[in-house]
Amino acid sequence: MLEKIRLCPKMIVPADIDETSRKGETPTAYVKRMALEKAKKVASQYPNENILACDTTVISRGKILHKAATDEEQAVVMRRISGGSNTVLSAVCLIDKNGKAQTRCVTSKVFVKRLSEEEIRDYVADREWVGACGYKIEGHFAGFTRKITGSYSGIVGLPLYETQNLLKGIGIK
Repeated sequence: MLEKIRLCPKMIVPADIDETSRKGETPTAYVKRMALEKAKKVASQYPNENILACDTTVISRGKILHKAATDEEQAVVMRRISGGSNTVLSAVCLIDKNGKAQTRCVTSKVFVKRLSEEEIRDYVADREWVGACGYKIEGHFAGFTRKITGSYSGIVGLPLYETQNLLKGIGIK
């Protein structure tokens, strides 16, 4: 994604953190906290570096859709989002070399066609959803998407406009 805005990171380091939402935590607070915690985890391993982290989550009918672990869980997700809209929150966090953290959050909406059981079964079987909250809009799921409002790159997983502006703010162009 960063290559789309002509940036090439030195490295990509996964941040293995607990992604459990807290009782009473709003979806926006959750996604911002996840981006910040991921950035902090990597920053602790690479001090004096600029660290960029992101988290994206899908909310359907007020509920955060966490990553499905099984085909059956994913089929439930697909039925839940079928024929309606869902909200995608994408938070990006930048911790600069001095340890200052800045976070931005983008809200987008995805409108999904009514899915047949066959479409759900086929989507689940092709497994492109693995590792994503809900779906990957840039793949097969694009054919189920009637309309989006907001940030396409945020839905994919990294809101590029906000990311670029955060980086420009610390002198990275």
